[in-house]
Amino acid sequence: MAWIILGIAVITEIIWALSLKWAGTHGTWQAASVPIILSFVNMGLLALAMRGLPAGTAYAVWTGLGAVGVIIGGVLLFGDRVSAPQAGFMALIVIGVVGTKLFATS
Repeated sequence: MAWIILGIAVITEIIWALSLKWAGTHGTWQAASVPIILSFVNMGLLALAMRGLPAGTAYAVWTGLGAVGVIIGGVLLFGDRVSAPQAGFMALIVIGVVGTKLFATS
């Protein structure tokens, strides 16, 4: 169950980070409230996942997949560009996360 919660936390992390850029383009208090609310949800989910997973494992998966997801989201939603070397290093992050999951004790 902790891995499922962590997966939801990763998705929330990606949406949170992308909402920061979105809120910056809209400049209203309603838009600014979205990332604030998501940050509380995000941290709560990460803390909940850490009840069943080692803190280092949970944080590494959360940050790694969050970073890759934000890059992909930036490309899809905001037209950000990714170079071939960046894509290669993103693949290494995903490989590291998969290895972390495969060899986790929880």
